[in-house]
Formats: sequence, C-alpha cells, structure tokens
Amino acid sequence: MADMKTMEAAIVAVAGARATVRMDGERMGVVIDATGLSPAARDAMEAAVRAAAPAARVIVTAERAARALIAVASGKGGVGKSTLAANLAIALSRGGRRVGVVDADIYGPSQPRLLGAEGTRPEALEKQLIPVATPFGVPLLSMGQLVEPGRAIAWRGPMIAGALSQLVEGAWGAADTLVVDLPPGTGDVQLTMVQKHRPAGAVIVSTPQDLALIDATRAIDFFVKAGVPIIGLVENMAGYQCPHCGEVSDPFGRGGAEAAARDLGIPFLGRVPLEIAIRTASDAGRPPAAEPDDTVFAPLAAQVAAWLAAR
Repeated sequence: MADMKTMEAAIVAVAGARATVRMDGERMGVVIDATGLSPAARDAMEAAVRAAAPAARVIVTAERAARALIAVASGKGGVGKSTLAANLAIALSRGGRRVGVVDADIYGPSQPRLLGAEGTRPEALEKQLIPVATPFGVPLLSMGQLVEPGRAIAWRGPMIAGALSQLVEGAWGAADTLVVDLPPGTGDVQLTMVQKHRPAGAVIVSTPQDLALIDATRAIDFFVKAGVPIIGLVENMAGYQCPHCGEVSDPFGRGGAEAAARDLGIPFLGRVPLEIAIRTASDAGRPPAAEPDDTVFAPLAAQVAAWLAAR
C-alpha cells in the first residue's frame, strides 16, 4: 500500500489534476486528461506518468469532438480494402496525424496480421478497451484480438452493433483520426456506423473490373443517402508489371474506377498497382506504407489529410 501511495504521489507531481488514479484490485490504472495539450505535451506527460508508475495501466483521453472517423469501405470482398486501410492509417500517421485503426470487419478481421499484432489481446479499464500498440505507431482494436484464431463469428445485428461500439468507443486517448476498416457490403455494421458513430467521410476501394465497380457504386450510394461525404475512390490492383520483361498488363482492366468517379462526381484518389511485394509484405505484417521509400500510399494519405484539414 505504501508503494501505491508513493506512485500516486509521483503521478500527481508530474501530471497534477490531469491524472486520475483508480485501483482495479491490486492493479493501478491512470487516466490522463490531455484536452487542450499539444501532441508534444501529451506525449511528454504520458511518458512522465509511465516513468513514475511503470506497473500502472495508462490511458490518455481528450475531447471526442476532435476525432475524425474515416470509413474505408467496398461494395464487395476481395478488392484489397483491409490492406488499403492498414497502409492508409500508417501513411496518415507518418504524415503527422495521430491515428488509430478500428477493425470493424467483424466476420473477417485481418488487421491484427496486417499490422503485426497477432496474438495480442486488449486489456480493459473502466469497461473501456485499451487499444493494442503495433510496431508502426498505429494502435489497433479488432475482433480478431478477442476471439480464437480461425473461429467463426455468427452474430446477429444487436451483437454486431454492440461489438462495433466497444471498438469505436475504446480508450483511444489523443488519437485525432480513426481509420475504420468496414466489412464489404451495406449491412448491419455499416448501418450502426453511420447512425451511431457518424464517420467524417468514406474512402471507397474497388478494382477496375465492371463487377467490382457495380458493387462499389452501391456502397457510394449508401453513404451518400446516409449523408456521409465521399472522400474519394481508390482503384486497387491496377496494372501488373512483369518482373522479368517489365511489360505492364491489366488483368482486371484499367481506368474503370477513375471513370466511375468522374461519372459520379466524386474525387479519384489514385491507383494501387497489383504488385506481389505489396501482398507479401502485408501478409507478413510489414505494410509497405511504413517503408521510407513508399510512393504508393503516401500520396493517397496526403489527399485524405488535405480533405480532413479543409472540412
């Protein structure tokens, strides 16, 4: 008990009234109110509290109004939406935003693998999930962290809505942006998202082929009718360059998403090529956007960041 009192005194000394100390059994939890602090000041205060109480669980909170949710969506599966969401989040973070990732693809969560966080489970403090740190500075909450690997999730609407709320309303601390990887289609998760958590905007992912674009158009229509702005459309798997001869071919077509964006009057954010390096690195938990020579995802993130800044 004396050690706890000593740690509490040390926490108050570095954070003052911004720190609230709570006990959960024998485990100390510290909640830091970082509202109004600059990113550097928030980081410094969190580091000081962690140094003062190394065994405590520390979360940082700030006013929710400053946090923007970016929905990454597609009309159908298999178009690379989750890979795009992970790399977009990392590229936004490298561009200066404080980003978290919500893996809302309840039935097929893949962000733990993409972000190198498999095998980690979030803890809870005051009934709030604490996002898991990833090697790329982008914290994560995913259903993939809460169920056994390979286990099917067969839930109806109310359970799905509750799970989504737990993820979105986690202890995201000073994050100013949440990238939300939605499941394909326009079902219960999407409805809960737009009705309860209201994204600032949506990024739609499609391949160039006609069938994928038909479904992407439905996803766009869903968000438009829900009053959620469309940030733009991304054409994924666009163009394959032979590693032997250098010739570029287009197995899924080319330019379909750009043409669709033009016809629908929404921004076209760019293309992501069909490259085995992107696939292998992402599957291995090493997203290409984390590399210093990334030229694919950084331009997409710059456009999203500019859109956020201008709204």
